[in-house]
Amino acid sequence: MFAQIFRTKPIATETDSGLKKCLSAFDLALLGIGGAIGTGIFVLTGLAAATQAGPAVIISFIIAGVASAFAALSYAELAASVGGSGSAYGYSYVAFGEFFAWVIAWILLLEYGVGAAAVANGWAGYFIRTLTNFGFSMPEAYTKAPSLGGIINLPAFSIIWILTLLLISGVKQSSQVNNIMVAIKLTTIAIFLAIAAMNLNTDNWHPFMPFGWFDTLENGKTIGILAGASLVFFAYFGFDAVSTAADEAKNPQKDLPIGLIASVTFCTIIYILVSGFLTGIVPYTELNTTSPVAFALTKIGYTWSSTLVATGVLAGLITVLLVLLYGLTRILYAMSRDGLISPFFSTINPERQTPVRIILLCGFVISIVAGFIPLGELAETVNIGTLASFIMVCVGVIVLRIRQPNLKRPFKNPWHPVIPVLGIISCSALIAFLPAETWHRFLIWVVIGIAVYFSYSFQHSKLRKP
Repeated sequence: MFAQIFRTKPIATETDSGLKKCLSAFDLALLGIGGAIGTGIFVLTGLAAATQAGPAVIISFIIAGVASAFAALSYAELAASVGGSGSAYGYSYVAFGEFFAWVIAWILLLEYGVGAAAVANGWAGYFIRTLTNFGFSMPEAYTKAPSLGGIINLPAFSIIWILTLLLISGVKQSSQVNNIMVAIKLTTIAIFLAIAAMNLNTDNWHPFMPFGWFDTLENGKTIGILAGASLVFFAYFGFDAVSTAADEAKNPQKDLPIGLIASVTFCTIIYILVSGFLTGIVPYTELNTTSPVAFALTKIGYTWSSTLVATGVLAGLITVLLVLLYGLTRILYAMSRDGLISPFFSTINPERQTPVRIILLCGFVISIVAGFIPLGELAETVNIGTLASFIMVCVGVIVLRIRQPNLKRPFKNPWHPVIPVLGIISCSALIAFLPAETWHRFLIWVVIGIAVYFSYSFQHSKLRKP
C-alpha cells in the first residue's frame, strides 16, 4: 500500500488530449496578467495599507513579488520539461507520487474555487456601486447571501454562469475576451496613475512604516510589512493558471516559461506603482474600504474618474474570474483523466474541444457558493494554499534534477538550486506570518481531502496495480 500511494506518473510524451492547441506566448502572458491583476490591486491594496503596513505596503508587494518570481522560475522549468494541464498537481505526480499529487490538487481546488467565489463577491460589490453611480439600484434582498439578511447575491451568482458559458464556447473565444478585458483594465490603471501623479502629497507617506515589520495583536491578528506581504500575496496567485494551459498552448515548452515569467514581472511593477500612488494621494488610514481606488479618486475630487475606474475594475475582476474558472476546470480535467475523480468528467466535446461536463460542474458549485455563502475571512485560506503549492513546485524542481538528471529541459533555472531554495524559504516565511485561524481552516481542508483520497481516488487511480 505504501508503494502504491507514492507511485509516480511517467512524463507523458506528446499526446493528443483532445483540447484545442491555439494559445500563443502572448495569450498565455495575458492569461497570467488577467488572473493576477484584479482583487489584489483594486481591493487588497487599500486594506493592507490601512490595517497592516501603511505606505510601506509597497515593500509588502515587493516581498510577495520576489517570492512569486522564485516560484515562477520553478514553474517555468517544470512546465517546459514535464508539461500537462494539471499545474502543480501534475508536477507533483511526477516528482513525489500520487498521494502528494492528490494533496496538492485538493489544495489547488481550494485556491481556485474559493478564490473564484471571493472574486465574484468582490465583483458584485463593484457592480452594485457602479449601478448606483448611474442612478440605478438593485433590491437589497438580491445583493446579499441569506445569512446576511438577503435572498441571494444575484450579481455574483450570475457572473459565474456567464463566464461558465463562455468557457464552454471554446478556449480561443475565452482568450480573446480575456485579452480585451485586460486591455480595458490596463487602460483604467494608466488613467489612475496619470491622475494620481498630478495629485501626489508626499506627506501622506509619513510615517512610512507605522506598523513596523511584524507584530501579533492580542486578538491574534498579525500586522506589519511581513503580515501585509502574506495578505497581498493573494494578488499574485492567478499567474500559476498559465501552467494549466499546457495542453492548449501552441508550443508549451517555449511559450509557457515566457508567459509565466512575463506575467509575474509585469504585475509586480504595476502593483508597486499603484500602491505607491494610492497611499500618496490619500492618507493610508482612510483606505480601509472595499473599493480603495475609486474612493481615492472621489476623495481628491475626480468623481467622473471614480466611475470610470469602477467600470474598469469590473472588467478587471472578470478576467480574474475567467482565469480562475479556467484553471479550476483544467486541473479537475487532469485529475479525471488520471482516474482520481470520476472519468465521466474527462469527456471532451468534439465540436467545441472543451471539457463541457467539468465546466458545468464548476459553474454550478462556484455559483452556489458565491450566491448563497458569505466568504468573509475564508478567502484568506486561499493564500496558504497558494503558498503551499508554490513550495511543492520549488521542491519538485530539486527532486527531478536529482531523480532525472537527463530529462530534456528546454528552460532551466539559472544558479540551481539557489532559485528553488530561495522560493521554498520565502514562501515558507510568508506562510508563517499568516494568522493561526487560517492555519486551522487549511488543515481541516487537507484532512477532508485525505479522507476523500482513500475512500475513492486510491481505488480508482489508473496507476493502481492489482
